[in-house]
Amino acid sequence: MKVRKVRKVRTESEIQEMLALAIEEKKEWYDFYKSRKMSMARNAEALRNYTALRGVEKTLRWVLKEIEEDPLK
Repeated sequence: MKVRKVRKVRTESEIQEMLALAIEEKKEWYDFYKSRKMSMARNAEALRNYTALRGVEKTLRWVLKEIEEDPLK
């Protein structure tokens, strides 16, 4: 696996903003998923995006030291 160097260090404020956006977007996908009947493809998309954003939220909380649990577990 090739490791890419990160050129920009994010501030805590930027990370908190990303976290807030991820939480908001996660809620929107969840609400969409629960709101109505939809095709299997749309249902899968909504669930996939909701699940991915749960991981984003957990990782950002870990970066901000809000949780200690490894985000990969």
